Amino acid sequence: MTDTTYKPDLWESGMTPSGDSRGVRGKPDWTDIVFFLALAVGAAYALFAYGDRMDYYEKIILVCAVPGFSWVAWLWRPLRLWMVATGLSALFAIGLYSGGGGLTQGDIARAESVFLLKYLFSSQSAILWMCALIVLATVCYWIGYVSSTAAWVGTAFTWGAVYAGATGLLVRWREGHLLGPDTGHIPVSNLYEVFVLFALITALFYLYYERRYATRALGGFVMLVVSSAVVFLLWYSFTRHAYEIQPLVPALKSWWMKIHVPANFIGYGTFALAAMVGFAYLVKQHGETRSWGKLIPLFLLGAIMCAEPMMFGSRELSPTWMLYFGISALIVGGILAARGPISRKLPALEVLDDIMYRAIAVGFAFFTVATILGALWAADAWGTYWQWDPKETWALIVWLNYAAWLHMRLMKGLRGTMAAYWALGGLLITSFAFLGVNMFLSGLHSYGEL
Repeated sequence: MTDTTYKPDLWESGMTPSGDSRGVRGKPDWTDIVFFLALAVGAAYALFAYGDRMDYYEKIILVCAVPGFSWVAWLWRPLRLWMVATGLSALFAIGLYSGGGGLTQGDIARAESVFLLKYLFSSQSAILWMCALIVLATVCYWIGYVSSTAAWVGTAFTWGAVYAGATGLLVRWREGHLLGPDTGHIPVSNLYEVFVLFALITALFYLYYERRYATRALGGFVMLVVSSAVVFLLWYSFTRHAYEIQPLVPALKSWWMKIHVPANFIGYGTFALAAMVGFAYLVKQHGETRSWGKLIPLFLLGAIMCAEPMMFGSRELSPTWMLYFGISALIVGGILAARGPISRKLPALEVLDDIMYRAIAVGFAFFTVATILGALWAADAWGTYWQWDPKETWALIVWLNYAAWLHMRLMKGLRGTMAAYWALGGLLITSFAFLGVNMFLSGLHSYGEL
């Protein structure tokens, strides 16, 4: 019998010269100290230059962000380089907007007249680059099943996508302030902005697990859900002009948004990642089966998930979403048809199960924090912690779903097929809480109606 026990390769088990082991930091070195000091200097400058525009809580968030980002970057070195690169790019773009007049000056009209802004560094251009690179990365990861070089290129494209998307969000923050003092806000306030955030978080967590487990075989699966988000983002942008920066509604003018929304979408992103790893688990498990009968539940679940953006995208079955559904169903069917060679490239079932568990555990922790923060924000804005608003109700359903998954795993030893199907089905619940509520239900949280 073939031994399927997971054995890490040299990349995963050995230490690199820089001290990384599976992408996880060893003891802090001088570069970690320099990075911490650089963040501290940046935060000090922000407090000195713009402190009069921040309230007490925003200053606390800024100060706490320094050790927080330093700690995360210490745990995973590639994140540090990404943060430096996106920060420098954003400052460069802000400088282009100012035309040499300093960071406090700027003209939003320069987005159409300055070449580098128009085609690379304006928020809309950078986010479009993110979308293109995500699609290219997805294609390369699937080609990677027959060419390891293509898989490496997929990783490079994914890093390029998260770099472009993060730069776009940072620049968008500045662009809002250039439009007017009442327009500028952190770019996590509407569906367009949080879709970009969702793509970034999901891709970043995938890159972490890719390095930690030394495998690129999951890239095609995980990036499929990110590509789906990109398709919806592009449709939503150009049919509803969602990329236009609008002033915040009064209820969103709160420092709570700066911590509640990112924590929420770390949950969404990791839940989506776990679902696609669950899909890969089932493909691996049925890799050698000749009976399509056992695959019917998996195909139907995949088809339903493919239909979700179509249902949430429009109240009518438009040609765009019918085409999307058809192509997506063909992709799911193609993956199942090629399950044999795909399964042989995937990591062992134990590894897939471990990634699925870790992703859900991280997501559940952040989603729990986000739910508590949301209740505190509601009390501050509306005078009560909970009103059974549709968004609140579905957030509770999502929380209960993953709480039950973790309980069954930790207390009852849930593993294997049931856990994978449950994680995959959990994405349906999460997607409805994310989009379906905005589509079909109204309430206090209907800031991004479709």
